Amino acid sequence: MKFQISKEPINIQQVIDQVVQREAGAITTFIGTVREITHGKKTLYLVYEAYESMAVKRLEQIGKEIEERWKGADVAIVHRVGKLDITDVAVVIAVSTPHRADAYEANRYAIERIKEIVPIWKKEHWEDGQEWIGNQLETVAYSKGEPEAKHLDE
Repeated sequence: MKFQISKEPINIQQVIDQVVQREAGAITTFIGTVREITHGKKTLYLVYEAYESMAVKRLEQIGKEIEERWKGADVAIVHRVGKLDITDVAVVIAVSTPHRADAYEANRYAIERIKEIVPIWKKEHWEDGQEWIGNQLETVAYSKGEPEAKHLDE
């Protein structure tokens, strides 16, 4: 599957292989990993949760947007959920296009759109506490202190 949410470690090469095409002159990958220091706090691990069926639909939507905007583009996106330790791979995006500039632009577009529209939530576990981090853009806090799936089917 080109667009998926995975509970298992992501096979990076498998994601790349899904976008290999004879017409492509470039394949770019984005590999998002868990970092140790965020906003000056030491992270011990993260927990990702997703509204899985809607998340997959939104990943597919991003793929369609890219294919419409960058002719000849092919896209595959896998995002992991569950407990992830420092350096674990959280997301892999592979984009192939006939020309390299388009592959770079489309790949960056994909990660930014994921943060905007895909219902995936992150709980940071630090040395001195834990917190659900609102939306992925970190512009909306959770009023109840945990993810809220309301209005996602719109």
